[in-house]
Amino acid sequence: MCGRFSQPMTREDYLALLSDEADRNIPYDPEPIRRFNVAPGTKVLLPSERDEQLHLDPVFWGYAPRWWDKPPLINARVETAATSRMFKPLWLHGRVLVFADGWFEWKTEGSKKQPYFIHRTDGQPLFMAAIGSTPFERGDETEGFLIVTTAADKSLADIHDRQPLVLSPEAAREWMRLDVGGKEAVSIAEDGAVSAEHFTWHSVSHDVGNVKNQGG
Repeated sequence: MCGRFSQPMTREDYLALLSDEADRNIPYDPEPIRRFNVAPGTKVLLPSERDEQLHLDPVFWGYAPRWWDKPPLINARVETAATSRMFKPLWLHGRVLVFADGWFEWKTEGSKKQPYFIHRTDGQPLFMAAIGSTPFERGDETEGFLIVTTAADKSLADIHDRQPLVLSPEAAREWMRLDVGGKEAVSIAEDGAVSAEHFTWHSVSHDVGNVKNQGG
């Protein structure tokens, strides 16, 4: 699964890998985002496509349609998201991205759970596939998003059996396109995923378990 991630760099550090400035409707901001411990239940800056341009919106991490009487969900499985009653509309019309430099997972070691930080070996940003309710510019409090997860690939399964679906920058841009249909999005998810050999990880302090600890 993915329940925490880090989003510390500037917008430009992430967006430059997705599109040219002319293809964005996003004000330039040189300040680092500096969110080192992003948790569900908070708003996260998400790029999405509208009018053939990229936009950036703060969107609530968690999704609960009006008929859902349980706590908001934060992840959607790629194996079922394209066809399930709850997620199919989001898969078709609400594909977005979460950019990050890595994510956190907890592994049971003895009687305790040790947190690990997982990131690309080359230090490049991650683009995690996500789906959410739209249109984000409406500002509706019922809006929200979920990070799409997949079965952990190869050695990553040593940490957790699920992982976020991380896409290459090229696949990530295609994922957001409004003219890409549901079946095409399935192919992007399958063919554009970044494989396990591109990742590494290290243990981190248990302090990351407290969302008030932002590290840095």
